[in-house]
Amino acid sequence: MNSAAATYELIGVGSPIMDLLAPVPDAFLAQVAGAKGGMVLVDPPEMQRILSLLDRAPACTTGGSAANATLNATRLGLRTTFLGKLGNDGLADTYRRRFEAAGVDSGRFKRAELPNARCLALVTPDAQRTMRTCLAAAMTLAPSEVSPADFRGCRHAHIEGYLVFNQALADAVLDSARAAGCTISLDLASFEVVNASRDWLLDQLRRGLDVVFANEDEIRALFRDHASDYAALALRLAGHGVLAAVKIGRDGAWLAQGNALHRVAPVAVPEVVDTNGAGDAWAAGFLFGHLRGWPLPACGALASLLGAETVHHLGPIIPNSAWAAVHARAMALAPA
Repeated sequence: MNSAAATYELIGVGSPIMDLLAPVPDAFLAQVAGAKGGMVLVDPPEMQRILSLLDRAPACTTGGSAANATLNATRLGLRTTFLGKLGNDGLADTYRRRFEAAGVDSGRFKRAELPNARCLALVTPDAQRTMRTCLAAAMTLAPSEVSPADFRGCRHAHIEGYLVFNQALADAVLDSARAAGCTISLDLASFEVVNASRDWLLDQLRRGLDVVFANEDEIRALFRDHASDYAALALRLAGHGVLAAVKIGRDGAWLAQGNALHRVAPVAVPEVVDTNGAGDAWAAGFLFGHLRGWPLPACGALASLLGAETVHHLGPIIPNSAWAAVHARAMALAPA
């Protein structure tokens, strides 16, 4: 679907999660099962146990990987909507209001008679975040609730890899998006997602995706390759017929399409506060440029700018107070 025919340039698909942000010392993680820097799903009692160990209440902001990307893409100027399942509590109402205030269409949210999803991000002094997520209402989005009608009028669907923990739901989302004529991007989300779903992901690459986002750990897990450099891994991913975006943190990124390879220089960040949401902001910047027809180097530069700005702040969302300056710098990157 071309941009002129689409009501929405982008539909994000994922879990509308309210993020709880807690700075903690490294020693705190000894009380939390799982690897530092990863994401693990937990039930309500385990979420409450971890929260009870904190010495103060966490901060609160909208979150969710595809939701963060959609929100930032909207602030840049894309026409957007979102597909995900909210709860029936005050957190859900706050979530919807914040999306509407940013300009995201909220008509494709679904509702459940359960509390809204929450993600506790434990942020250590090195700015790494270790996430524990209680999906609650978001987890009840069923394959039978998703159809091509959810994607009607949308040009491009951006799907978070966390949905792949429910492969039947991920299949329904991808099948529906394809049936509606959307192009599709998939963010691999975490090395746990890739390790648990590698065969499924490789099958989806064979079936056809348009853009795939991966970081260092995710691309190595996908190809079970810990020897090749990231440029080679980006080209290997592009060999599956996708536009490959391989993010390598403070060292920038590699973009590959066919046999073409582009190095994305990093934006220097003197003081990193929190890496939560940086990859989502990176994807938002890239998708804005890509869907507006920018050349790949400009898409990468915008992505790098947004990702770098995000790590200046606690939480996954660039504050409104900083956004005007960021937006001006972003638009200055637009090709003539």
